[in-house]
Amino acid sequence: MPQDVETYAVQHSSQLEPLLQEVLAYTEQHHPKAHMISGAVQGLLLQQLSQMMRPKRILEIGTFTGFSALCLAAGLATHGLLYTIEMRAEDAATAQTFFDRSVYKHQLHLLQGDAKQIIPTLQESWDLVFIDADKVSYIEYYEMLIPRMASGSFLLADNVLFHGEVLQDELKGKNAKAIAAFNAHVQADDRTENVLLTVRDGLMLIRKK
Repeated sequence: MPQDVETYAVQHSSQLEPLLQEVLAYTEQHHPKAHMISGAVQGLLLQQLSQMMRPKRILEIGTFTGFSALCLAAGLATHGLLYTIEMRAEDAATAQTFFDRSVYKHQLHLLQGDAKQIIPTLQESWDLVFIDADKVSYIEYYEMLIPRMASGSFLLADNVLFHGEVLQDELKGKNAKAIAAFNAHVQADDRTENVLLTVRDGLMLIRKK
């Protein structure tokens, strides 16, 4: 997203609540990969989508510093739960410090480790899934989760434009190739319907039929 467009979008969007502002500021100031955070506009979109859906069970793959999980938690149904999985122990620890201060702290379950190993152990049916993890595994995550999602539930996949690299005639990097393959995989799947949103780095909204 061009920076001037992003700035204008932020200026004409609601303010994040204070804890989300703090997570965003902390990440931007202290994390060497701060660009990986969803950002204010996408965070608000995740929040409002969740609030519209009122999911009972949310799964997030890729916690990072906890920003997107806190956005999604705002829409949880009463007694709803959000599970979020983070591979990196340091990022998981950072996220947990913010979760502990959230009004949703008793609804947030942070799991540290390999999502491919953890997901099969979670005996849940997901109403809303957010994938923002290793790009080469997107198709594998998708295929693990779609069978465990009810009709009418939603899956969101982040970075589906991958810095614009998916638009190149010749795909070079492994991540760009993986994301392009994922986008094609979803497009060809008759179990779902999808729309690619040009928000930030691209967000695919997928509904199971």
